[in-house]
Parts: sequence; structure tokens; C-alpha cells
Amino acid sequence: MDDEPLRIRAMTLPDCDRVAEIRVRGWQSAYRGLMPQPHLDALSVTADAERHRARFTRGDGSVLNLVAERGGELVGWACHGPYRDEELRTEDAELYAIYVDPGHYGAGVGHALLQESVRHRTAAGHDRMFLWVLEGNTRARRFYERAGFRADGAEEPYEVDGVPVPEVRYVRTLTPSAH
Repeated sequence: MDDEPLRIRAMTLPDCDRVAEIRVRGWQSAYRGLMPQPHLDALSVTADAERHRARFTRGDGSVLNLVAERGGELVGWACHGPYRDEELRTEDAELYAIYVDPGHYGAGVGHALLQESVRHRTAAGHDRMFLWVLEGNTRARRFYERAGFRADGAEEPYEVDGVPVPEVRYVRTLTPSAH
């Protein structure tokens, strides 16, 4: 199935259930050992889908959700928009999330979603793209570093069920030739 062409497209409302499944399974896979297991076990695809539907229907168009489709199956999701500095939005862009169905790791899905997100934000005139990643998530950090992102020294405390899981910020300069 991984030899079929990958198609990146804008997410639609009917995609919310599958996107929630990808996101929850992605958390449970990527964050195993980084977050308390009871928290990961308690994640609900149904509840996540409801949150996605609510956000999707009330969005103002500044946030773009992309899905990766291969052979008619959704295999990845990315979300990006304006950089959030507390409640302020800046002129920079932010990759809010990118998740790939664990069964499709290593098949280029994440790379394609990231490149399309960079292309969109570059075309929109943003000069930089930021993202936050769990400090201990070495697999994701290597992925972003291979794509030209660099840790910029900013850190954010994050806690899950009383356990610290700090995040670090990455940045990449966006130029018209960067995609």
C-alpha cells in the first residue's frame, strides 16, 4: 500500500473521525514512556473527534488542516496557522501538530505533510515557522532537524498528570525557495 501515490489535501468535516484516530494513536505511540501511561490509555478517539468537529466548524480560516491520503485511506494529519504567543498572534507561522498513523511511519507521510505546510505558510508570506516538540521526543526532533528546523533555546514547561514533560521550540526560516 505504501507504493501507492500520496495525496495531500485540505481536511474536510467528514475526516474528523479518522483524524482523531490518527492523533490519538499517534500520541499513544510517540509519547509512550514520555507521558504517564494511564493518561495515554485514557485518550478517547470519540472525544477528540468531537473537539475537531467543534474547532473545524468555528474556524476563521487562519488555521489550515491538511490530511495525507494513500489508496483512499487517511494516513496522516497536519495543522498549521499563525504563531501563537500566549493569546497574541504574530506575523510568524506555527506548525501546531503533525501525526502519522503508526502503521505508516517511515513511508514519507510526515515529510510530505510538513513540506506542504511549509509551502502554504511560505506562500502566505510568513518569514518563519515555529513548532513545539516534547524535549524527550528524540524521533520527532530528528525529523524536524532533517527538515531544516533548529531548536532556538525557548522552552515551555508542560505537565501531564503531575509529570513534567517540557517542550522545546524549533524554528525554520521560510523563503520562497525553501519549499
